[in-house]
Amino acid sequence: MDRATPVAVRPDYDPLADPLADPDWQEPEQPRARLSWTRLGLLVLILGLLGAGGTLGVIHLRNTAGPTAKSWAVPYVDVTLTPTFQFQDPTANPANDVALGFVVADPKNACSPSWGGAYTLDGAGNLLELDRRIAQLRQAGGDITLSLGGLNNSELAVACTDEERLTAAYRDLVKRYDVKTLDLDIEGTAVADQASLQRRVTAVAAVQKERAAAGKPLAVWLTLPVAPSGLTEDGVGVVRGMLEGGVALRGVNVMTMDFNSGEARPDMLALSTSALNGTHKQLSDLYLPLGQKLTSPQVWSRIGATPMIGQNDVDAERFTLDDAAGLARFAVDNGLGRVSMWSINRDAPCRGTFANVVVHSNTCSGVDQDALAFSKVFAGLPGKAAGSDNYDSVEIPNRAATVDDPKTSPYPIWRMTAMYAGGYKVVWKGVVYEAKWANSGQDPAAAPPAGTQSAWSVIGPVSPVEKAPRPVPVVTGVTDPWTAGPIYRRGDRVLFGGLPYEARWTTKDEAPSMEFPVDADDPWKPLFTIPGEPRTN
Repeated sequence: MDRATPVAVRPDYDPLADPLADPDWQEPEQPRARLSWTRLGLLVLILGLLGAGGTLGVIHLRNTAGPTAKSWAVPYVDVTLTPTFQFQDPTANPANDVALGFVVADPKNACSPSWGGAYTLDGAGNLLELDRRIAQLRQAGGDITLSLGGLNNSELAVACTDEERLTAAYRDLVKRYDVKTLDLDIEGTAVADQASLQRRVTAVAAVQKERAAAGKPLAVWLTLPVAPSGLTEDGVGVVRGMLEGGVALRGVNVMTMDFNSGEARPDMLALSTSALNGTHKQLSDLYLPLGQKLTSPQVWSRIGATPMIGQNDVDAERFTLDDAAGLARFAVDNGLGRVSMWSINRDAPCRGTFANVVVHSNTCSGVDQDALAFSKVFAGLPGKAAGSDNYDSVEIPNRAATVDDPKTSPYPIWRMTAMYAGGYKVVWKGVVYEAKWANSGQDPAAAPPAGTQSAWSVIGPVSPVEKAPRPVPVVTGVTDPWTAGPIYRRGDRVLFGGLPYEARWTTKDEAPSMEFPVDADDPWKPLFTIPGEPRTN
């Protein structure tokens, strides 16, 4: 199979600076172009075609307006999926911006937001380093879109029936992550749940107005299922409800996937573009009753597309790299406001041989591809691209001026002689790193030799308010303090520095180590865990 090449377009578009993200923004009147002799000749040709009764001149004249928006590439990241995708690392993520999904209701508290029902917001910050990784992405010139909902679990507006608490939950989310763009992914039974739809409209409109008043406008996208003919009837109702309820929609992002066309080998690009054209007509009609007659390019700028890369949930459907290149061209030609994909976690080949076998996976595409091939196709869109705003380099504090303080470092400070297991986190020169694989003696901040990869991923900078990690004992009942002089035999347990240890073999006058991780050849085994150690279960 031929590999698709990235679309060559200018990487100078900042979606966060897009005027359409401002609820009060209105499309300016296009300046009138001067009529050159070349254009005069073209006009004569068009008039001639019109006089001949043909339609070519009409089509050409209609299309000369061109797109008014530049497509923004923003792939989805499945935040809670294992292994954790390092979206803040430019070597792992070619995109400048990402959509983080999914925030849903906490199973134990319907009005409290959680990540995938598995992590509280604080839990994701601690266990997934989410806040730190977002900060690192922004420090490198990128940003996030916060995506709420999805097919699984319960979206906040569905689970939380208290309108005031729902509004507070949205407000807290936007404030905590300093969100500029909110993505409301409404699918499954939620699309027709009228009570939750009304609660969501009221809450989002209130938060959006608060942010606008504070000088921090909040762009809102709707992500909805779509058929080859366009939005479903329920989907049209969701959009209408948002617009009539006072939400300033930045756009409608349609999920161009799982069409169930019944064809043996469906043309996914043709189905996708048909769905987008149908949505274009529907949005034009939806804005008219509100007194807004949008031009065709203005409508396109309010539409996004999200294919499921590779193997779709429907066995016969496969969205290939050629389809991705075609969608990227369509986006550029029409000025599509956004192109996403589900998901960058899947942008890799499946291991082993899967010839003529349907492979459904959350961590690989199920089609023949190179790693990150889909991401690289869409990263060529005119939104922020990899390499812009210094995104291709990681900002590291001045090594000579940075001295790590154990009292203010959230993880153990890196040591040259220590053996680090894959997933172990350390602090080095003011930055948190995570080991990609087991290694020793490999400086996290040093550039790797040519042709090799670093053994460490950059997680993000150490915050000035952080504190030393607190070890957590895994046993109780250890009370005897370690002292010099006695002979300790294998299995003996002592306290040292307030922490429990167990002798690996007979030892005397060898104090337990307080340098973490404790080496395997140290006579004392720690009976506690340290933040930063990889979880074993």
